[in-house]
Amino acid sequence: MAAQCRLILITGATGAIGGALARRYAAEGNALILHGRQTEVLASLASECSRLGAKDVSLSNIVLTDFDELGAWLDSLPEVPDIALLCAGMNAGIETSDDLEDETRANALLDINLRVPMQMTRLLAPRMQARGSGQLVYLSSLAAWFGLPATPSYSASKAGIKAYGEAMRGVLAPHGVGVTVVMPGYVDSAMARAMPGPKPFQWTPERAARTLQRAIEHNQARLSFPIPLNIGTWCLALLPAPISHRLVKWFGYGVPS
Repeated sequence: MAAQCRLILITGATGAIGGALARRYAAEGNALILHGRQTEVLASLASECSRLGAKDVSLSNIVLTDFDELGAWLDSLPEVPDIALLCAGMNAGIETSDDLEDETRANALLDINLRVPMQMTRLLAPRMQARGSGQLVYLSSLAAWFGLPATPSYSASKAGIKAYGEAMRGVLAPHGVGVTVVMPGYVDSAMARAMPGPKPFQWTPERAARTLQRAIEHNQARLSFPIPLNIGTWCLALLPAPISHRLVKWFGYGVPS
């Protein structure tokens, strides 16, 4: 593959951030491997990326949580991706204080948000290490700073992938492989609209993708945005727990009674 053309793998490409990233990398003439479960949306995105200038676009809608299927898919790739953007994810929450999260949905959330990117790392990282180059990008969230009562499993999954990505950066750096952990606040999307509570400082997917791409190109260890919400959620982790929980409830992120 020509030096100016890179192979970019994106899971969750039918989501807001994944789709915006696909368009940005397509416009640079890269080859794309796009994964998404919404087949019609994925096909439409592929056509758009081709029009924007992508050298090649291949698609997949495999079940990522089926690790046998996931391994077979990654083994079938013609080359090791230069950048793997692990954006696939879901959210879930608690509707009332009398109920805990649905067990099946919570397990599915932990699978796609945490276990899948960990398994993809196990499969892709050794190949990137052998080549001496590559970039893994993990999509965490500002919810990783402090667990929100309305979304316990979601917060846990994002805290987990944040810690995992930070650890893998130390593991892979000596082999020439970069790692970037992304901690977005609210980005306009179906997922964000489904989240409980207000959506302050919400960004467009295009703005998020532009900022994210710049961080990747510089092998930035962590990208968290927007700054005001990042500072606020980070402070929740530093304050005494009773104060943080009162603030969370006051701002509208508690569990409805």
